[in-house]
Amino acid sequence: MPWAGSNPSAPPTTRSATNPAVTPATSPPVLSAASTPAPPAPLAPPAPLADSLACVPVSATLAVNDALDARKRTGQAVLPLGFGEAGVPVHPMLATELGAAAGRGGYGPVAGSAELRAAAAGYWTRRGLPTSPEAVVAGPGSKALLYALLLTIGADVAVPRPSWVSYAAQARLTGTRPHFVAAAADGGGVCDAEALNAVVRRSHTTGRPIRAVIATLPDNPTGTLATPESVRALCAVAARHDLVIISDEIYRDLLHDESTPFLSPAQVAPERTVVTTALSKSLALGGWRLGVARMPAGDLGAALRDRLMGVGSEIWSAPAAPVQHAAAIAFSEPAPIRERIERSRQLHATVARAVARVCADAGLCLPAPRAAFYVYPDFGPWRGWLRSRGVTTGPALATHLIGRYGLGALPASAFGESEDVLRLRLATAMIYGDTDAQREEALIAADPLRLPPIAAALDRLAEILADLGP
Repeated sequence: MPWAGSNPSAPPTTRSATNPAVTPATSPPVLSAASTPAPPAPLAPPAPLADSLACVPVSATLAVNDALDARKRTGQAVLPLGFGEAGVPVHPMLATELGAAAGRGGYGPVAGSAELRAAAAGYWTRRGLPTSPEAVVAGPGSKALLYALLLTIGADVAVPRPSWVSYAAQARLTGTRPHFVAAAADGGGVCDAEALNAVVRRSHTTGRPIRAVIATLPDNPTGTLATPESVRALCAVAARHDLVIISDEIYRDLLHDESTPFLSPAQVAPERTVVTTALSKSLALGGWRLGVARMPAGDLGAALRDRLMGVGSEIWSAPAAPVQHAAAIAFSEPAPIRERIERSRQLHATVARAVARVCADAGLCLPAPRAAFYVYPDFGPWRGWLRSRGVTTGPALATHLIGRYGLGALPASAFGESEDVLRLRLATAMIYGDTDAQREEALIAADPLRLPPIAAALDRLAEILADLGP
């Protein structure tokens, strides 16, 4: 809009440095067609990406979560049994401590702060694993630490079948090979000792020797726990073949029955066992990304620590300082944190057992859940019926459930089993409610199964299985 009193039809004016009088502005020169510069030649399209070790799909657990979120955004109902998140709110004490440390902007030590390492050492010591702070290395989640450990070991690794989706994928990312070994019959998460011995001996004849074995205690995906006898047998094979044992004990504090015997490989073979844990399961802090690893005793532990520090220094530099401070409080286990973990353990146990009952009542076979928030039903008894509906594999079953019913679950093939296996992992901790208020109510309820979100999810699961089955 022109200034008041001006003539909008007049040519624009300007002032010169030597003549402050207002004069008409000079029009820009007009280029002829002959003098117009030619447009630049088009750039060559980018070359295709080279084959790479990084050609792995998105983790199955995260992919199913994304698929459910996409359905929710379009207003479709979902039953979220796919993603292994702990499903309870952040404890207010830890949120306050995180906020109080928000001004800590420095990198800090690669291995983690002295405060955090001392707290983690105390955590393990209270569980029968005497630990020095110097034996602890922190990282941005135990997942990152596990990957870094596989890098530092630098050789093929044995993993139980079934086992957590990321073990095998991480091994492939390092350029090594995962060797699946049948899990012990008395509980998942630990390789059967005789089968492990045979696989390791065979690996030496092929020129790709196995140098490490992973155990998960308690287990994901089965929700079970290997017996002390199976753990001792595993350690004996590891000693015979000089294997490093990586014991992922992230679910240790979520055993449904605290009287259940728990034996860490670090108690049997302390000179060759690395133990990892984190706060993402016991305290539902997956988004904070903080994990810790306990190195073995002796020369092996010192060498692993040095290598792990080198890898960490080049990938993550140091865990986030504010998160380290809050994590140190958590690993110190003051009374309010112990109470929260106890309530979480009871809630997970109650709901996982209820989901298992729904599956068993529908005619499915499954091991009794003993830890965490997983059940692992086998739809094999329905194989003929499912084939008549066009479902012949585990991945097809999972796809059918999410497409027809909005039920998210992971097929056994995601955990290293063959595609014709009709087992699914159901993760039960995401049905406690959609809001923090509902989840807090679930934590303190005398009977959480009567709460509307959980009752509705159980009823919906029963309806789906009734419609799906024979």
